[in-house]
Amino acid sequence: MSAISYFDDLRENPEVIDPPQVEDAMDVTEHVHVHDPVQNALKPNQLATSSVRDLLECPVCLNAMYPPIHQCSNGHTLCSGCKPRVHNRCPTCRHELGNIRCLALEKVAASLELPCKYQSYGCFGIYPYYSKLKHESQCIFRPYNCPYAGSECTVIGDIPYLVAHLKDGHKVDMHNGSTFNHRYVKSNPHEVENATWMLTVFSCYGQYFCLHFEAFQLGMAPVYIAFLRFMGDDDEAKNYSYSLEVGGNGRKMTWQGVPRSIRDSHRKVRDSFDGLIIQRNMALFFSGGDRKELKLRVTGKIWKEQ
Repeated sequence: MSAISYFDDLRENPEVIDPPQVEDAMDVTEHVHVHDPVQNALKPNQLATSSVRDLLECPVCLNAMYPPIHQCSNGHTLCSGCKPRVHNRCPTCRHELGNIRCLALEKVAASLELPCKYQSYGCFGIYPYYSKLKHESQCIFRPYNCPYAGSECTVIGDIPYLVAHLKDGHKVDMHNGSTFNHRYVKSNPHEVENATWMLTVFSCYGQYFCLHFEAFQLGMAPVYIAFLRFMGDDDEAKNYSYSLEVGGNGRKMTWQGVPRSIRDSHRKVRDSFDGLIIQRNMALFFSGGDRKELKLRVTGKIWKEQ
């Protein structure tokens, strides 16, 4: 059995507890992926020029405008979302806006084809102006948010970039293998209602998985939850399953499920209770001793469905 080190320090709000370390686990090798795309050959009239795109930019929110596009009597345009914000006054000349639509600009927009904004991540499709937003909301190349749960990290990127970011930026525990055996420790657990232990990342089957362990309030009851997230899209996540087990004093609890994609935030997964939930009293019972210190062993495995 592996020698297991215990970590006991809660950091300041938001509280993050250092992870358990497993002695026989190996560091995950960092993979570097460089995008070197070949641009699609486009006819000159297929792609909107920058000057036309500038015409379609709302002067208030600076976003692209979609019908209905409003204009004042002097021809200055404004998107429909910003019209109420300027109290019916043109932000350019201060004339009253009224209800004039810029039908000419709407028709120009309908004739445009634009590249996906995630072109730098590998999407080289060209889309009609009015369907571009829908595509981008579902684009398989759109970047992921950092899955780190201990703070509101704003870093985004593809999976290889985020793996390197987690390792170098957040110093998370990285392991190879599809099985694990961790013990989560906290002295004076009754004093902690909400806490997040440091994320652990596993590399197996050519993919990456994030193991989360948190303390939170379920109604009035203090509980712990452990769950797994998949570093990829939901369609890929469904190809894998995982199990978790906790126990002690001759008893045990088990959980089996499908890892959630990191497209879903850790808070969304936690608040949907999609994981192994242990009441604090039961967790302390499993910990043994005088039940004044949390020493909860969590074992588990990940497998690929056939």
